[in-house]
Formats: sequence, structure tokens, C-alpha cells
Amino acid sequence: MTPRLPIDKNDDRAVGLNWPRIAGMSFVIAVHAAALMLLLAPVTPPGAEKQEEDVTRVTFIEPPPPPPPPPPPPKEPPKEIKLTPTPTPPTPTPTPPPPEPPVVLDQPTPMSTQAAPPAPPAPTPPPAVPSRNTSDLRASICSKPSMAPLIVALQKSGASTADLSLHLVFTADGSVTSVSVVKSSRDRDLDRAAQSWARAVKLCPGAPGDGILPFSFSLD
Repeated sequence: MTPRLPIDKNDDRAVGLNWPRIAGMSFVIAVHAAALMLLLAPVTPPGAEKQEEDVTRVTFIEPPPPPPPPPPPPKEPPKEIKLTPTPTPPTPTPTPPPPEPPVVLDQPTPMSTQAAPPAPPAPTPPPAVPSRNTSDLRASICSKPSMAPLIVALQKSGASTADLSLHLVFTADGSVTSVSVVKSSRDRDLDRAAQSWARAVKLCPGAPGDGILPFSFSLD
């Protein structure tokens, strides 16, 4: 027969959960867990903070660019090679023959006589002065004015024709300097008109002098 064990009246399983024990076990487990975490945490040495304070920040400064390379030295100019010419022996100069004695001629030749200088050219004669017929100067007139004043004076006189002669004094260029009536037309106004007309007459150039200018005109 199996003996029966005595039943403990204080057994918790028979009664239910023991909360004080559970709380004590939880506290013990929490303490152990905290201790384990402290053991696992890295240990910081006491001088670590000071080392962090004494850290010197080093900034690297880029070195300056290297200086440019010096220019290459100038090239030396090529040396001139001087060639010393070999002296050439002098060529002997032939001795000229002695000069022949001059030939003396007793009589001078035409070549030895100096030619006479040419005679100067004859002066150009002045141009021939055209001769004038001083008894009738009508052929010597080069230019004459209009006959209109004479025609008007003839119309005023009432005549149809007029004959008169004038005495002219003229210079070498043909200008008339003086006029006088030699033969009148018997009309004073017509004579004066003829004198004014004759002063404007231009004779051809020639010798100065005087002469007679006869002329007649009519209304036809």
C-alpha cells in the first residue's frame, strides 16, 4: 500500500498565486538585468573628456602653385669661322716701253691751227610795217563802228546822200587821236556825227602819222 503523505496546509499551490513572492522575484531579475547591462556598457576612461577638449583641429592649407620654370638660356650665336685668305703672289707688271720722242714740224698744219669762232647770227629784222595810203585811209581800216548814227543824222538833214572828208591823226596801234573836217557835208550836225564816228575807227597797226579819210553814204 502506498503511504499517504501529510498534506501541508501552508502550500501555496493549493491556495493560489503568491504575489509577494512574484514581486520579489521580479525585482531580483530586474537588478540582475541592470547589473548585466552595466557590465556590457563600454567603460569610458576618466581622461577621455579632457582628451576631447585638447583635440587640435588641423586645417590643411593647399601649398601655393610652383613658380613658372625659368626661361631657357639664350642660344649662343654661331661662331663665325674666319677664313684667312692665302696671299696671292703679286703679278709682275710689265715695264712700259719708253715713249717715242714727239715729231717736230717746221710748218704748222691746218689741224694745229685753232679754228676761228663762228660768227654770231645776224639779228632778225623787225617785221615790215605795212605802208598806208595817207591820201585815202579807207583801205587801212581794220574795224569800224556802226553807221546808224550817220544814217540818222542824214535823215535829219533832209538829204539823201552826203560826201565829206576828214583828217585823222593816229598812233602805231591804229588808235585815232584827233579828227578834223577837211571837206564838209554842208550840214553841221552831220559833220559832228561823222567826227564822232571816225574817232571810234580802228586802223591796222603800223607807223604812226596822219591822213585823209574820204567817204560818202546815202539812204539807198
